[in-house]
Amino acid sequence: MKKILVTGGAGFIGLALVEGMLGSDPEANVVLVDNFSRGRDDEDFKKVTADARVKVLALDLADPASYEKLGNGYDQVYHLAAVNGTDLFYKIPQEVLRVDMLALIYMLEWFKKENHEGKFCFTSSCEAYAGLDAFHALPIPTPEDVPLVIADPYNPRWSYAATKLIGELFVVNYAAAYKFRAFVVRPHNFYGPRAGYNHVIPDFSLRIQGKVDPFPIFGANETRTFCYIDDAVQELQMLMNSTETDSLPIVTVNMGGGEEITIKDLAEKMFSVAGWKPQKLDIHEAPRGSAKRRHADTSKIEKLIGHKPSVSLEDGLRKTMEWYQKHPKPSDYGA
Repeated sequence: MKKILVTGGAGFIGLALVEGMLGSDPEANVVLVDNFSRGRDDEDFKKVTADARVKVLALDLADPASYEKLGNGYDQVYHLAAVNGTDLFYKIPQEVLRVDMLALIYMLEWFKKENHEGKFCFTSSCEAYAGLDAFHALPIPTPEDVPLVIADPYNPRWSYAATKLIGELFVVNYAAAYKFRAFVVRPHNFYGPRAGYNHVIPDFSLRIQGKVDPFPIFGANETRTFCYIDDAVQELQMLMNSTETDSLPIVTVNMGGGEEITIKDLAEKMFSVAGWKPQKLDIHEAPRGSAKRRHADTSKIEKLIGHKPSVSLEDGLRKTMEWYQKHPKPSDYGA
């Protein structure tokens, strides 16, 4: 059996990754770790974790005592756990910094001592690129080798991006110093069913269901690319299983879709999928520090694993909106 650890496993990406593993790899034996501060023990979670090949551990990875319960001998470790969500970057930046950095430091210390023969995946973020955008020097599409900077340390939005920039340094240098296999991914706007309720596509889905009119849009002219979750988890597994990501210095790769679209056009596409359109749009400025454009150069990952996302934006939006129609925002859903 292949022993696999997924941290943040009750979250959107983590649970989808575990589900993908169970469906594609009969050898997968998964330990799923979450502190359930944002990941939910909902019907989807119960369905996936009912599989006898899954063990669930409720642990706070920012507490060093938690690592005694992890054991060792993992073939693969996916470190997805983080305090995430744009609203939280502004509300509790100190906790974003504290929890995300401590969890990674303790995780790497545990990995080098207890799991040195395994392979480690660190999920960074496209937020790592936003600082260069502030200096009007961000190439589009953006390759992995551009400079990474913090544009404004006094803007709490940068709390999350800072943990990813520093986190990449930790992983790169720990792998080099202790000679273990690792790689870094920079996700670009993964979306799909169960992606929470505080991101743009879930937010638009709920507003469309409620026929909100005028329809508010923040940062209408900003652009993003979106990658459906099924493509994302397939690529994560392919990267982990590829010998092309075993080398030192470790590999850092972008992950994302290829269609750059404005937020306004995204809304229009979702109106079309839903068969409803508001009479008026209520356009607002984006929050301070938000990137104007975000479009990854994915040529590196395509060369490494020979894969391109296959789910079109229209199909992905349809599947996502259908899920949110059946799962309105729970009254007890936190920030």
